[in-house]
Amino acid sequence: MKKKWLKGAMTICMLCAVYLLSREGAMLTGKSITEEKGLILIDSGHGGIDPGVVGIGGVKEKDINLKIAKELAGALEKKGYKAVLIRKDDNGLYDAESKNKKVQDMQKRCAMIKEEKPLLTVSIHQNSYQDEAVCGPQVFYYKDSLEGANLAKCIQEELNNRLQVEKPRTEKANSTYYLLKRSEGVLNIVETGFLTNKKEAELLRTKEYQKKCAEAICNGILKFLKTVEINKTNVV
Repeated sequence: MKKKWLKGAMTICMLCAVYLLSREGAMLTGKSITEEKGLILIDSGHGGIDPGVVGIGGVKEKDINLKIAKELAGALEKKGYKAVLIRKDDNGLYDAESKNKKVQDMQKRCAMIKEEKPLLTVSIHQNSYQDEAVCGPQVFYYKDSLEGANLAKCIQEELNNRLQVEKPRTEKANSTYYLLKRSEGVLNIVETGFLTNKKEAELLRTKEYQKKCAEAICNGILKFLKTVEINKTNVV
């Protein structure tokens, strides 16, 4: 009887040890479900037949957007968030036989945002202007979105500081951009630079600068989410 009791106790101890080790392993690899802080969607503007801005040196906006988006996804995942890319490769979000690929592309982006219900969405873009001297990041939010304005302020400030912008901009309201008008939830359009400015176009082609842009956006997102949590706590 005593031997059976000891055998049973040893089995329970072994099972507990296996559970604790597997749980610790999951936490170390970042796969613990309880650690996940929420979903953030990252949209890479343009893609496929739509290159976006073609800047100095032939650099295509769609390529820069995707590279920064991937860097941003990695940065957010390191902070415990689930980051999902709306566009994962060079392809656009439209059917080959579609008569209006651009419209379908935008509709599918909005549909994904509606389906996923993320904490927030950021859409990465690059800017252009007829005056080649114009440069610097610019963040847009929908004019009637208070949370969108708060997020844009956080991201704009981080971009200005991290990229050491000489003539820093402030976040800007907009009521015409399709994604801002049609998407549900909190969304910002983040223009990280001007591809029509020689210096900025060259910087945006480098991995180091792309990473800087992504880190700034990530820091802005984290700052915004922290203020949201503080506000929730104060209300309670």
